[in-house]
Amino acid sequence: MDIRLRHKICAAMMMGTSVMAMLVAGCYSNNCPVENMVTCNYGFYDSEGTPITYGDTITVTTLMPGYKTVYTYRKLGNATITKDAPDTALVNQGYTESVTQQRRDTVLLNKLCNASSMKVPMSFFHDRDTLILSYNMITLKDTIKVEHKSHPNVELPECGTYRFHTLMNVTTTEAAIDHIEISEPKVNYEGNTNVKIYFNGVIED
Repeated sequence: MDIRLRHKICAAMMMGTSVMAMLVAGCYSNNCPVENMVTCNYGFYDSEGTPITYGDTITVTTLMPGYKTVYTYRKLGNATITKDAPDTALVNQGYTESVTQQRRDTVLLNKLCNASSMKVPMSFFHDRDTLILSYNMITLKDTIKVEHKSHPNVELPECGTYRFHTLMNVTTTEAAIDHIEISEPKVNYEGNTNVKIYFNGVIED
């Protein structure tokens, strides 16, 4: 066979193999979920079970293990400044420094307003999440405790590993919340409402 013809045949075979590989990869990619963010989904209802839009502003924080050191700087006539590390420049400017130990709270949702639901990530390595709900129109806060089990989920190797959860129990205090219940215990990326929050003093938009 002519050497040039042989090279053309080999090139065509290599191109065909590359195209086939791309098609296979594209096929697998299409099998991966598009919405793959795993969150616990909370729906808002009034005390009678009617879906609502809650008009107050809600900030959700979670309690993390341990404590952190907080540095607070004060100077007459100036706003108070809080930092996670010491700042000698502020001290040189006349600020007084005080050091305290605080809980390692992390903000999950900041100033959620006029919402009918919320999506909250869950802990991978702890079997109970503690959520603190702060409101703008009332001074009291609500504490929601969610007990759950977590497990890895693999659809396809090329899609990566996700952590799914199964809700076991949920409890709440009653500052603005009347009661709470699990509606779908399986927490995955399908977007179902997992927990229903029934508010007592409903503030609607």
